[in-house]
Amino acid sequence: MGKQGVDIDYTNRPVDKAGRKSNLSMFMLMLGFTFFSASMWVGQQLAGGLNWNQFIWALVLGGIILGAYTGALGYIGAESGLSLDNLSRRSFGTKGSYLPSAMISFTQIGWFGVGLAMFAIPVAKEFIGLEVTADHMPWQGYFLVVIAGILMTMSAYFGIRSLTIISYIAVPAVAILGTAAMIMAVKQGDTGLIEQFSKGTKDLGVIAGAGLVVGSFVSGGTATPNFTRFAKNAGVGCITTIIAFFIGNSLMFLFGAVSSIYVGGNDIFEVMLNLNLFYLAVFVLGLNIWTTNDNALYSAGLGLSNITGLTKKAMVIISGIIGTVAAVWLYWNFVGWLNVLNCTLPPVGIILIIDYFLSREDYLSGEEPSKAVNWSAIIGVVLGAVVANLVHWGFPAINGMAVAAVCYLIGRHFGK
Repeated sequence: MGKQGVDIDYTNRPVDKAGRKSNLSMFMLMLGFTFFSASMWVGQQLAGGLNWNQFIWALVLGGIILGAYTGALGYIGAESGLSLDNLSRRSFGTKGSYLPSAMISFTQIGWFGVGLAMFAIPVAKEFIGLEVTADHMPWQGYFLVVIAGILMTMSAYFGIRSLTIISYIAVPAVAILGTAAMIMAVKQGDTGLIEQFSKGTKDLGVIAGAGLVVGSFVSGGTATPNFTRFAKNAGVGCITTIIAFFIGNSLMFLFGAVSSIYVGGNDIFEVMLNLNLFYLAVFVLGLNIWTTNDNALYSAGLGLSNITGLTKKAMVIISGIIGTVAAVWLYWNFVGWLNVLNCTLPPVGIILIIDYFLSREDYLSGEEPSKAVNWSAIIGVVLGAVVANLVHWGFPAINGMAVAAVCYLIGRHFGK
């Protein structure tokens, strides 16, 4: 096969030894994946409802739960070398895998579009001085959306290599500049960070706060195997995921909390504007969104490729076009629905985890799955998603996973 015919993203096969990446590359890639501006919104909620000690405990408890879930998926992806969609073909069936592939693709295209608007709208307001509302977006704002959409789609199109390059650039820049701005904001404030955290109603509670921490990235975390399959081994995939996700998510929550406390916003972009660091603010905002958006589009491309049989690259382009065209509408109308859809993905992840460890040899054998539909897995995801969205006690994601796991195990037992 000629060099141009080589699929560097291993769309339909396990990643072999030649395709594995260095430990540093995996850490950068996974850390960049968590640099998600919407997580800063959660940081704002946490700062409003928790004092400093509660905030830290919420991060720790939520981080442990999120780490256990994504760490297991990271281990599975690295050991098997398989993407989320190829894992789903074995646990849900060749045709049944269309459900998790469609769910991950739909949510990731949605968040890709929202991310584009999260970049374009504040830049249009602050840089060009435009008035942007839910009913009106000047053409300059749409132009920014298109430019950002093209750039982010290109990095997802060229695959894991370009995703890694973007992460190497963005991760140090966002972490260092964002942290510096956060420290500067605290120093310029009238009181320290801990004292500022004590103000307000503080009526959230650690458990509810931890629930927000888990919910902020549990859907994106379901796509973890798409990236850890390139890790050197299962241990690296697991540990890299846990460390990177804990550091990255905690940093985003801190950025959002500091923004809320000191400038009344929900993004480090607003902190940097307040410090008269405008150009750096735009730079950090763009890179922060880019590292998550290209990962999201990459996962969407893999998912749609599994459903349609077309190449990942073709599906990335189509997904990018859809997300770009719908970006502004998604931002103003669909974030609430995307949060609902977030609850549908953890049931997929828990079924993948259970099925893998109960049938590990089948996954590692290299044989193609023969079953068309595993109905216990399908029913488990549907019922788990319903429970996660309707039952508000405890952690919605865990509620959904528990129901999905029980349904799947019952079906597996009686299906033998």
